[in-house]
Amino acid sequence: MQPSYDLVLKGGRVIDPAQGLDGKYDVAVKDGRIAAVQADIPRASAAKIADVRDRLVLPGMIDTHAHVFHHVSGRFGLEPDLAGVHSGVTTLVDQGGASLMTFPAFRHFISERSDSRVLAFISAYVVGGLEGHYYPQLYGPSGVDVKGTIKAALANRDLVKGIKAHAEIGGMSRWGLEVIKLAKQISRETKLPLYIHFGQLWALPADGGAKVDPDSILPQVTALLDPGDILAHPFTRHPGGFVDKTGRMHPIVAEALKKDIKTDVGHGSHFSFAMCKKVLETGFVPDTLGADMHGYNTPVPPPPGTPDTHPDEEMHPFAGHTRFSLASAMTGLMACGLRLEQIVPMVTSNPAKMLKMEGEIGTLKPGTVADVSVLADERGRWKLGDNEGNEAVAERMVRPIFCLRAGKRFDADAAILPQAEAA
Repeated sequence: MQPSYDLVLKGGRVIDPAQGLDGKYDVAVKDGRIAAVQADIPRASAAKIADVRDRLVLPGMIDTHAHVFHHVSGRFGLEPDLAGVHSGVTTLVDQGGASLMTFPAFRHFISERSDSRVLAFISAYVVGGLEGHYYPQLYGPSGVDVKGTIKAALANRDLVKGIKAHAEIGGMSRWGLEVIKLAKQISRETKLPLYIHFGQLWALPADGGAKVDPDSILPQVTALLDPGDILAHPFTRHPGGFVDKTGRMHPIVAEALKKDIKTDVGHGSHFSFAMCKKVLETGFVPDTLGADMHGYNTPVPPPPGTPDTHPDEEMHPFAGHTRFSLASAMTGLMACGLRLEQIVPMVTSNPAKMLKMEGEIGTLKPGTVADVSVLADERGRWKLGDNEGNEAVAERMVRPIFCLRAGKRFDADAAILPQAEAA
């Protein structure tokens, strides 16, 4: 008798916020799609069985802040499948790597050739994310082509899910709000959300530029935003973020949340455990969790032929030495006080809503593409660090084991995955 299913994941704890599921279920896959989620699927009905007892079985995890424009963005862009399927992540959203000039290359060389699903928030800047935004002089108002970026975004609407820009001290001291206003014009005319980086990126200009109070940036920018736009890096260690100069949550954050502006952790090398704990103590819970891994905070060999134009990586604004991943960022948030049940939606159903792809990704609903992440859920004591020198102790850790991308299995064997250190 022909088996009904190609594969059954048997006995895991299935958490699917989109369907309100949290319990022990079997997940069946047929022809690259979810065929059934049931309490007990007979073994004889499957061509293959994967025993996932004591594992977490989640809708394929979505990293809302990736930098994977490999080769084109220089050392900044990671190889997509290292950060994606080989790290247990099925969907990546590249944040600002590709621009109107480079999007054809992004489509052909990155999105179409990766096993991971790779989407994009297109850069508001013509130059995109080359070398990790290393040269601030390229990111002023003269570097924004509103009409051209609108055309590129609409022509690639299947991949472009938003617009990326930066609001931080170095840029504000040079150009004020002008770049943000242009980016917002692109956002409104394309009907796509605007994703804004907060926390310092560039050094102040040599002549000092205009004096900017870091605590004035959030209110000025938030006033320009619409519901559904996204504030990134709520836990940044740099000034100009959610924690003001007094060490408290900036009062404008509550107003932004009432306006239905969204928040993305955008972990990155500027994530701070100290800031995270301060912000979470107020009851704030982010909407989505992006890892913000890239070639300056994730040790990998640079692409062949990459010139060593700025060899001192400590001088790069995004440099860092603490290794992390999307799964380890989940562990970090648990160490700061959030529950697993609060975090799972940040990497599944909430990103699907942000991308307007509900019912396509971020769920295990029968009929959807079989994107599934399987993680270990371990207890113990592990030491976690950030690039500010803070440490936290995790007593619970999630670790990717494998994922299914459209039903195809990929083990979580990426060399870039961090190794936990016992506390």
